[in-house]
Amino acid sequence: MLERLQKILSARGIASRRKAEEYIIQGLVTVNGTAATLGQKADPESDKIEVSGKVMQARHEMLYYMMNKPRGIITENVSRVASSGKTVLDLIPLNLRGKIYPVGRLDKESEGLLLLTNDGVLAYRLTHPKFDHEKEYEVTVTHIIKDGQIRKLEQGMTISGEKTKPARVRRLDESRFRIALTEGKNRQIRRMCQKVGAPVALLRRVRIVTLQDASLKPGAMRPLSAQEKEELLAATGM
Repeated sequence: MLERLQKILSARGIASRRKAEEYIIQGLVTVNGTAATLGQKADPESDKIEVSGKVMQARHEMLYYMMNKPRGIITENVSRVASSGKTVLDLIPLNLRGKIYPVGRLDKESEGLLLLTNDGVLAYRLTHPKFDHEKEYEVTVTHIIKDGQIRKLEQGMTISGEKTKPARVRRLDESRFRIALTEGKNRQIRRMCQKVGAPVALLRRVRIVTLQDASLKPGAMRPLSAQEKEELLAATGM
């Protein structure tokens, strides 16, 4: 289906529509080897669209994997911390390295579900707080957590001068609960729990929007099924 180039580049997460117009004016965008013009339309599935000489990937070329990140593995700024410890990139098979990257982060001492993909638009929608997409975590604290502490976690609180959004919390037992957030501030759950006087002993992400797999072993990864991909893309408005 023919669409304006600005819309195509924006939908692929390459640039905002305004920035895409600038790229076109500067001659950085080509369609089937010919410099694009402002207002030009193209078919993102059949036309070869390049930006600064790099071919834009069509949706069917996108890769989607899930991983169960073990404790002790780094995800934050993985391209810059290779010398300071093992990263999730070390767990990716050689044939996929450089093709997929983790979406968002889990701190070194946390474990659980990670999405790895080359879909920049999906990554943006999952990590930007304006989209309010849920991630759910199972938390074990160092001692019994009281109902009042649970309520404080649900209501949100001020951390480093910024108020966190309300969360959904479900108690599992005296010292375990599940918490669903629609944002991902640095070490947010650990800092929230510390503030209410319930330090975290174990933190595990169990769901990313529609994705979950309790049978996936620590350190293992697998491609998303067609149904999982379809449900995730639909849930994120793709």
